[in-house]
Amino acid sequence: MSTHSGASSAVASADDVLRLVDPAGTLDEQAAADMLEVTGDLVRGLYRDMVLGRRLDQEAYSLQRQGELGLWLMSLGQEAAQAGSIRALRADDRVFPSYREHVAALCRGISPTELLSQWRGASHGSWDPERYHFHIYSLVLATQTLHAVGYAMGVRYDAADSVVFTYLGDGASSQGDASEALNWAAVTSAPVVFFCQNNGWAISTPASKQYASPLRERAKGFGLDAVSVDGNDVLAVHAATRSMVERVRAGGAPGFIEAHTYRMSGHSTSDDPKRYRDAAEAARWQAHDPVERVRLLLTARGWADEDYFATVASDAEELATRTRRECRALPEPSLSDTFRATLCEEPESLRREREAFETYMESFL
Repeated sequence: MSTHSGASSAVASADDVLRLVDPAGTLDEQAAADMLEVTGDLVRGLYRDMVLGRRLDQEAYSLQRQGELGLWLMSLGQEAAQAGSIRALRADDRVFPSYREHVAALCRGISPTELLSQWRGASHGSWDPERYHFHIYSLVLATQTLHAVGYAMGVRYDAADSVVFTYLGDGASSQGDASEALNWAAVTSAPVVFFCQNNGWAISTPASKQYASPLRERAKGFGLDAVSVDGNDVLAVHAATRSMVERVRAGGAPGFIEAHTYRMSGHSTSDDPKRYRDAAEAARWQAHDPVERVRLLLTARGWADEDYFATVASDAEELATRTRRECRALPEPSLSDTFRATLCEEPESLRREREAFETYMESFL
């Protein structure tokens, strides 16, 4: 497997990284048989997840460029890491995302309205975590890892068998919160799995300047069960995640999965990756495109025909149209709601301030 440019010893060697499907779409049947029952239904479902997630990401990027969103964090190139992992969880397993898990969010049933509301400035977080077992996005690096461990301890105290799953990036792994979370998870045997999408760059800082040994080895040092996987291989991600989650659910040590992938876009719409990445690096990773890899596998195995691909493409365009429509229909936030939502219960003094503010605003109508 290709490693990140300039990463040297900071990235695991190809022999240490699990891969079931190569970039040409060839399935390693022997390796897959030991971990996963690969069926046409499974691969078709994962392909659809990835295509729809990519199309939503592209539409949201366009909306931001047209002034409809204040900011957008792209997930282009990381579809396999997200679809493969989220589909390996049970519906009652709790997920703590960072801020670019759009594919995973779609798989959990979160709508375009709910996904885009925060980025349009219409809300601070617009979906109900209890409904989806998927918590709101965290924009503060690595803070979600501590939230996940704390929640996992509660799961253990409740004697439940659900697993807590948290996403982070390689940049977030350098934050103190991440180290605290790994240590806390290990010493409390919390039923939590950390899923690191190592895309090689912490904004403009390459992996080689972030850490001196693979992240998997760091996690092992804290006492976690850790593996590395080709993050652009959706079946390898799915198999590794399912295996890890099953071990944790059965009472094993907390888990850490390092998924080697690549961020094809900038860190966000406010970032220009051409200022710190060369075109040759992006071109090398384009050859490892996760969506194309699955399309080639489906075609080679005869598990999908042109009608199927056309249907998925049509569904993706319908999602894009829905995304644009729902984004523009989002209501403007009301400052009155801030008065009501700042405290659990609105005290008399705050009520009087809110009513005075509303009276003042009505005077302009």
